[in-house]
Amino acid sequence: MAREDEERIVDNEEVSRPEEEADQTIMPRDRRQDNELSLPSGGCCMPSSTSHRFMALVFMCLLGFGSYFCYDNPGALQDVFKRDLHLSSTQFTLIYSIYSWPNVVLCFLGGFLIDRVFGIRLGTIIYMLILLVGQVIFASGALLNAFWLMILGRFIFGIGAESLAVAQNSYAVLWFKGKELNMVFGLQLSVARFGSTVNFWVMQPIYNYVSKFYHENSALGVVLLLATLTCVMSLICALILGFMDKRAERILQRNSNPSGQVPKLTDIFTFKPPFWMVSIICVAYYVAIFPFIALGQKFFMERFNLTPSEANTVDSLVYLIAAVSSPVFGFIIDKVGRNVTWVFTATLTTIGAHALLTFTDLTPYLGMVIMGLSYSMLAASLWPLVALIIPEYQLGTAYGFCQSIQNLGLAVITILAGIIVDHSNNEHTWVQLFFMGWLTVALIATAVIWAYDRKQKGNLNMTPQQRAQYVSAQTYQHFE
Repeated sequence: MAREDEERIVDNEEVSRPEEEADQTIMPRDRRQDNELSLPSGGCCMPSSTSHRFMALVFMCLLGFGSYFCYDNPGALQDVFKRDLHLSSTQFTLIYSIYSWPNVVLCFLGGFLIDRVFGIRLGTIIYMLILLVGQVIFASGALLNAFWLMILGRFIFGIGAESLAVAQNSYAVLWFKGKELNMVFGLQLSVARFGSTVNFWVMQPIYNYVSKFYHENSALGVVLLLATLTCVMSLICALILGFMDKRAERILQRNSNPSGQVPKLTDIFTFKPPFWMVSIICVAYYVAIFPFIALGQKFFMERFNLTPSEANTVDSLVYLIAAVSSPVFGFIIDKVGRNVTWVFTATLTTIGAHALLTFTDLTPYLGMVIMGLSYSMLAASLWPLVALIIPEYQLGTAYGFCQSIQNLGLAVITILAGIIVDHSNNEHTWVQLFFMGWLTVALIATAVIWAYDRKQKGNLNMTPQQRAQYVSAQTYQHFE
């Protein structure tokens, strides 16, 4: 029985007591502090209003800023890391792959813990704290010239960062499912990748300035500690968003699991085939983006004879383009739908971007702009598919599994890419063909989703209007 119904029954039972009659008619209204009835209609304080939801979106987006800024610190200072810490390419790529290894399992568990134990608010804060501690240890390792300590810090950083991404996705679905979800995923990516772009812009100049006062590994450690401040900012955003979400849950009496089913780890075995194809795309597509960018500075310096600063500028273009175009693609996809078609197109054009960079002498800016647009298109169309396939009460588990399988791919592929670079005598064609092969796998997985959805008459590649009719028909059949 709902809480309000119980209150009305109590009120009716006590109304026969004349001396308390006036008080009983007033008390229920007083007890319900801060509900929608007491707020101005359409006001920004009302959690169901567009302005309030987009206020929350600002903090949702900033959750990932610090994580993405610090994730690519090594990429922006690749030459510095190798010179000051005396690292080979294989050791350097270990900094990225060790980030991914713990999340092969822990990211999946992190999503499950959000669904079953912590809840989204506490889970977000816990993962943000883990991320912050990991970044501090990573920076301390550089200060002490202890590579093993840096690897430990990066390991801990990865545990927090990827589970935080799961929480961020869950927040987006909780606040925006059925409304502007594609655009919201695009905006989240935009702000996160803007963090990566800012990292590529500022880390080398900051290092150049700090190196006037400190030398070699000490200068690197101080710069990495300064980068930690972005994680502190994201932690503050997590606290504010947690307060807003708790308030919205109380006011709207929100229930994300009306069926009352309890999430279990074994739920993963009940997920439909399109979910598994989405997971394959998460691996096969992203391993052709992130490892490429991690090794990009050296690629652009040797392939196109650029300076380190110029190479960083080109290398950061994917993130810069994503920061601008992701919300635009999200808005368009919200209007036209057809998510599977967008994913297929994005994968195809990313293959074309890699081909331009590998086999032509055209300016690298062209290939990187195309890659940035393609990456934005895919992120805005792929991740919302999970919310169409999986029930809401299992979304943390589902997104956690996607992140886990993606991290397995990134951990293995980043190491393999570094080995290929070390053994190819600075000939980058082989590693580029390696990346294009994985993109072909993503293309095949997308085709499988399209064929399965078409055969099952599903809603994954429908327009918004068709999806609304589909949901209405499914609801009608359920109550028949």
